[in-house]
Amino acid sequence: MATYESLIKIKGSVGDLVFYTLNGKNVVRKKSGFNKTAFKKDPSYEKVRQNSSEFGHCSKAGKIIRNSLELYLKETGDALLYQRFAKLMTEIKNLDTISERGKRTVENGLKTEEGKKLLKSFQFGEIKNALTEVEHQDHSLRIKRDKNARGTIITLKLDLENYTVEKVEENLSLNESPISFKEYFSDDNFLLYFLVLRNENNEISHMGFV
Repeated sequence: MATYESLIKIKGSVGDLVFYTLNGKNVVRKKSGFNKTAFKKDPSYEKVRQNSSEFGHCSKAGKIIRNSLELYLKETGDALLYQRFAKLMTEIKNLDTISERGKRTVENGLKTEEGKKLLKSFQFGEIKNALTEVEHQDHSLRIKRDKNARGTIITLKLDLENYTVEKVEENLSLNESPISFKEYFSDDNFLLYFLVLRNENNEISHMGFV
């Protein structure tokens, strides 16, 4: 971008230059090389289109998951949670080996053992990961150590085609092990389970996917 002086004020395009007024000054810049039509149809942009499509999918998937857990995630104090979780969604999506490039999904990535491991090992801020305290077996949890803690299990039913989520929260009594929790949705659905543990001061001590 550059300014220019002229007795004649020019506005609009001349060749590959664009003239306009900005903050009272006459400004000229070169036209952008980006072309929407070319982006949509030109074969040379194919990889860019694929990356853009998958990035949008991961961003939307991460957003609906984070929003459904907002009540708990805001207690992490993690200013970089959005970026870190978006990166996690991308890493999980990359594990989808059954879809063609540009159509890979978080859901298919999470159906792999490595994808499940990535999600469950993700730590939210400085709060300890829930799997350091419990083991998830079918629809029950086994407490490893502190049985005086209080817990909440959040079941998420995700629809990553329409980007919607249904959730059910259930408070758990951790005095006994194993602890069973209810089945609110069919196992045919795409389900995630998120556990929150609180100490005797009602502070979140552990959280994470199980």
